[in-house]
Amino acid sequence: MTTLDMPQLLALAGAIGWASGVRLYLVVLLTGMAGYFGWMPLPGGLQMLAHPVVLAAAGFMVFVEFFADKIPGLDSLWDMVHTVIRVPAGAALAAGVFGADHTAMALVAALIGGGLAATAHTAKATTRAAINTSPEPFTNVGASLVEDTMVPVSLWLAVAHPLAFGVLFVIVLVLSVWLIRKSWRFLRGLFGRVRRIFSGQPDPGVTSAFQFKKNPPGDTPHV
Repeated sequence: MTTLDMPQLLALAGAIGWASGVRLYLVVLLTGMAGYFGWMPLPGGLQMLAHPVVLAAAGFMVFVEFFADKIPGLDSLWDMVHTVIRVPAGAALAAGVFGADHTAMALVAALIGGGLAATAHTAKATTRAAINTSPEPFTNVGASLVEDTMVPVSLWLAVAHPLAFGVLFVIVLVLSVWLIRKSWRFLRGLFGRVRRIFSGQPDPGVTSAFQFKKNPPGDTPHV
């Protein structure tokens, strides 16, 4: 394979944009290594990722993120800091797939790549924040390992089987939107309960449970 055809370029741009919202440094490292070792012909706009200095910096950040992302609480703080990093980086990397030779396509890829990075980042951040409300760390670690696996698989699938990647990609996007809505609804309800507790207002959940214990169904309320 000397060059990537248009379906591969489109799939790669989508994969890089989405994966940057989950594991930006891993995307840079894997893409750069693919070009450095000749596993894949990198488009002109991504060839800088194969520079040894870039690979070293990306490798170090991958090492740091691997552990930071598996510590409850710290992972949400890490996501918060990277809100302003992952989205523009995903847009820039997606645009780099087409480079200066395809200006219009590069602009489209930047817009779509930034949107995909934002969607993936939001789904990751809200889901992990919801998971962190549980005291056990195993779900957190498991979710992080799934993310670690999804990034290299998506990049490989985009180049090796772009059509199959496109089908799975649509499913992942639908699931991401569902996770965002579900997690945000859960967190909003949780924050509402905490706010009522600290303001001295009664908690409807606790009040309903108390009334159920006091007057179970079928019992006559005490007068």
